[in-house]
Amino acid sequence: MSVRLDPWGHLAVEDYEKLLKEFGIQPIDQVLSQYSLEHVYFTRRVIFGHRDLDTWFSKFLRGEKTAVLSGFMPSGYPHLGTAMVYEELKYFQQKGVFVKIVIADAEAYAVRRESRDDSIERGLDFIAHAIAWGINPDKAEFYFQTEMPSSYYRLIQMFSRKVTQAEIEAIYGDLAPAKIMAALTQVADILHLQLDEFGGYKYVIVPVGIDQDPHLRLTRDLADRFKHELGFERPASLYHKLMRGLDGNKMSKSRPEYAIHLNESLEIAGKKVMSALTGGRATAEEQRHLGGEPWKCTVFELYTYHLIKDDKHLEEIYRDCTTGNILCGQCKRNASELLKQLLKNHQDNLKEILEMHLVEKLVKKPLF
Repeated sequence: MSVRLDPWGHLAVEDYEKLLKEFGIQPIDQVLSQYSLEHVYFTRRVIFGHRDLDTWFSKFLRGEKTAVLSGFMPSGYPHLGTAMVYEELKYFQQKGVFVKIVIADAEAYAVRRESRDDSIERGLDFIAHAIAWGINPDKAEFYFQTEMPSSYYRLIQMFSRKVTQAEIEAIYGDLAPAKIMAALTQVADILHLQLDEFGGYKYVIVPVGIDQDPHLRLTRDLADRFKHELGFERPASLYHKLMRGLDGNKMSKSRPEYAIHLNESLEIAGKKVMSALTGGRATAEEQRHLGGEPWKCTVFELYTYHLIKDDKHLEEIYRDCTTGNILCGQCKRNASELLKQLLKNHQDNLKEILEMHLVEKLVKKPLF
């Protein structure tokens, strides 16, 4: 049975290997044997697949103009799943890659039915959180979809000529007009950087959750169709596993009770961790005898994605769980304390950025 990914859905993915085969995504392992990509998302296979990362990285090493781009839907508030993309953007920026971040306010209005005022204010909030997470604003650009020059919108109209309804349905399923427009706008977001007007960055890489791959497939198809006319190159892409919510489904802004938000009060964040789904056994005695199942555990996922930077330390936690040396209650308490420290540091940074009114100086805010 074929799989269909939904960029607007909130279901968790269970079989990532199947997705690699289904959509022709390359496993990350071969690239890691060629290039030095030392971030824990690579070493832990949180980033598990790619399209053309090897080509993009070779261009980067040769000093050609490269960029990394990703975007955020300004509905709800940034959470730890959002922070995974912040982390990847920060990593590439620290390697010397130009960063561009899009706020998908047009999509938020048309697809999510957010009010303009809310999507604009939340968009500014997403940018502030990105900077607080460690993205250097002096080496990045941020923009709202509705506040771009006419050539950006011209691309959207041109793209509509070379894609059919049948192709859209094959990639996405049956879409309402608002989602079709959103998809074509995302193509413009990814490809516009290649135009001279926007810097002429011919080699762009897009780090996303695997649920966003439909947008990349459409973009790569349209890049091929406009190669002769506009000189577009296919974008490269990186795919990370979707961080699960504390109930085991995809962490989503639309399900706040199961997400850890970056602006969460420390007390509430700690309580959420204490009630999270784990891979523990039915009783303490059974767990001491059989060990836990960390591969099922959302708390171990917190350790893997955000809380533990040292791989050996993470292996120790895994071993203590599987051998029954630690029970879920203690493990949750440990994670809760680490999470609260992470959030406190981030929120302290955020407070400083907001007090400086830094975002307002960096981004052109839509008028309506």
